[in-house]
Amino acid sequence: MSSDVALLLEAADFAARKHRTQRRKDPEETPYINHPIGVARILTHEAGITDIAVLQAALLHDTVEDTNTTLEEVEEHFGAEVRRIVQEVTDNKELPKQERKRLQVENASQSSRAAKLVKLADKLYNLRDLNRRTPKGIPSGV
Repeated sequence: MSSDVALLLEAADFAARKHRTQRRKDPEETPYINHPIGVARILTHEAGITDIAVLQAALLHDTVEDTNTTLEEVEEHFGAEVRRIVQEVTDNKELPKQERKRLQVENASQSSRAAKLVKLADKLYNLRDLNRRTPKGIPSGV
């Protein structure tokens, strides 16, 4: 097994363990881990990204925001570069949702190329997911 493959599998395993009890908000309650895997897949299959740090960050992009994972833990396991990318795409959940969205737009132009790639793939995955199925609690056709 190549070291790049091992690095990707380590990130996928870490993310799967961290998100193990989480589900998406779709009617099927899809396992949450499908989302970061889908984001990484968009980057590889559609954008041709082969940078391992970017792909690891894609797999880990929601761990700090949505689990008890710390940025220090990300760095300990995956290094400073992956930590930096994850940090750039992580919202402060203590802020109201509208403020988080405003800051995403405001900060987008200053983000690194790697963070932009992860964030765009994340948004694309979420838009496609909305097109496939309406999340629970949202009226159909909205």
